[in-house]
Amino acid sequence: MLEGLGSPASPQAAASTSVAGSSGPAACPPPSPSAPRSPESPIPQRGGVRASVPQKLAETLSSQYGLIVFVAGLLLLLAWAVHAAGVGKSDLLCFLTALMLLQLLWMLWYVGRSSAHRRLFRLKDTHAGAGWLRGSITLFAFITIILGCLKIGYFIGFSECLSATEGVFPVTHAVHTLLQVYFLWGHAKDIIQSFKTLERFGVIHSVFTNLLLWANGVLNESKHQLNEHKERLITLGFGNITTVLDDHTPQCNCTPPTLCTAISHGIYYLYPFNIEYQILASTMLYVLWKNIGRKVDSHQHQKMQFKSDGVTVGAVLGLTALAATIAVVVVYLIHIGRSKTKSESALIMFYLYAITLLMLMGAAGLAGIRIHRIEEKSLDESKNPARKLDSDLLVGTASGSWLISWGSILAILCAKDHPHYTWYNLPYSILVIVEKYIQNLFIIESIHREPEKLSEDVRTLRVVTVCNGKPLASSCLKSGGVAGDVAPRGRDLPPAAKGNVCMREGCGKEEEKQEESSWGGSPSPVRLPRFLQGNAKRKVLRNIAAFLFLCNISLWIPPAFGCRPEYDNGLEEIVFGFEPWIIVVNLAMPFSIFYRMHAAASLFEVYCNI
Repeated sequence: MLEGLGSPASPQAAASTSVAGSSGPAACPPPSPSAPRSPESPIPQRGGVRASVPQKLAETLSSQYGLIVFVAGLLLLLAWAVHAAGVGKSDLLCFLTALMLLQLLWMLWYVGRSSAHRRLFRLKDTHAGAGWLRGSITLFAFITIILGCLKIGYFIGFSECLSATEGVFPVTHAVHTLLQVYFLWGHAKDIIQSFKTLERFGVIHSVFTNLLLWANGVLNESKHQLNEHKERLITLGFGNITTVLDDHTPQCNCTPPTLCTAISHGIYYLYPFNIEYQILASTMLYVLWKNIGRKVDSHQHQKMQFKSDGVTVGAVLGLTALAATIAVVVVYLIHIGRSKTKSESALIMFYLYAITLLMLMGAAGLAGIRIHRIEEKSLDESKNPARKLDSDLLVGTASGSWLISWGSILAILCAKDHPHYTWYNLPYSILVIVEKYIQNLFIIESIHREPEKLSEDVRTLRVVTVCNGKPLASSCLKSGGVAGDVAPRGRDLPPAAKGNVCMREGCGKEEEKQEESSWGGSPSPVRLPRFLQGNAKRKVLRNIAAFLFLCNISLWIPPAFGCRPEYDNGLEEIVFGFEPWIIVVNLAMPFSIFYRMHAAASLFEVYCNI
């Protein structure tokens, strides 16, 4: 029986077998210190530490280079925004164009080198560059290219008074977008192990180039929103606020004027998609940068499977919220700024809609967290840059809306005069803080949970110890038929378990108790309620994830397309001052908008993993 499972190849292996047999089915014995180290054995710890020093140094140097480029670009953006002497828009566009051209050269070199060595085996990070993420970035990139075409048409119409850089920039940006999407589709999962120092500088340059393009898009869109906001303040009766328009329209006529007006308005409606594209591209490139030189663990990420069965309730409620959102945004944009009465009614309508939706989202998130807590399932604590970045972005970008909400709460409590519509702002601001806190807990706990199928398979096989190259311990062979059970099951085990497997069947009640505790189990039955056991629990969680997914898309639409009550109610500007509050909103609003899109993406992943 033992010969069929494998026998020791040397006297030294036989000795270790006798030791394992005397101690019971435990972990594999450590190698003897006096035994000579084979060429395939790992490097000693001291040498491993020394080998990581150049890698850490290159990572530090490349990150500092990226920060220097980013700070220089931000200063140019700020100088153009405040009309600094000697700094024009052409200087900013020249800088951004040079950064994009440099990234294009690096991507072409990397793609060419990868094509020349395409037959070589390359390590991949299965968590990075998910299919739904590449699909969404392709959609946003397509709209970004349409935005570039509109900018080219805008340049042609005003070519008499615009510099050549305003025509070169959109062309370069379109080419940069096309090649970058192709690069991310083919290489987002790569774990680079050659030319690591050079690749670190190339990838981090790409990360901060996209961040600067994102900041440029945010600034242009914010200037447009600010001009509309100043015009609305006069309608609402806030005459004591300075309303000097920051106009950047060219000082010449455009031909034909109707087409130029349509193009200029269409550009700002497409900016939200461009902003999402740039930030998604920078996050994918950042994961690629973190994966350079990384050692991949044996744990393989399971492929996500999209299942649409059993989510009728969540989908119907989510689609209803989406339809209501579109209707509210249309009515808001039509009424706001028309008159004081219509503006106040539009604000009240938006607050009531948002309060209802946020309460439903918070209740759904609490229900999902409660199901997870009752289940008491173990968490997957394996380290991965993509998963860590997802969690950090959820918490970090939520702080933008938290900042705005706390500012609104303080303004309501400290203001002397309170228009009646501002009292609706108080529960709305509180619910924004609470709902994002609950949703972050639900998403992070769902993403870090162990896959359910893997846990059930492990419990069925009752695999406890894997000893490569070692025979089964004698204490595990007391129950009949063990060897016959091991042989067929071993074929389906992962490569890490191709050796002999110690089974716990018939090894004693005490060992079974230890096995239960090792996998976080309990001898008592599952404590979930009867209506949540089995497949019903997964259906409830899928409905919650689907509902929250559609709700986050719904809440992304209003601020992305100009429905921003933080601008329009006017109370915060009176309490904090016009310029301080506008700075706070312009800094925090892009993070709040990105949070909703990133939360929707994370909830889609949660839905597919349930």
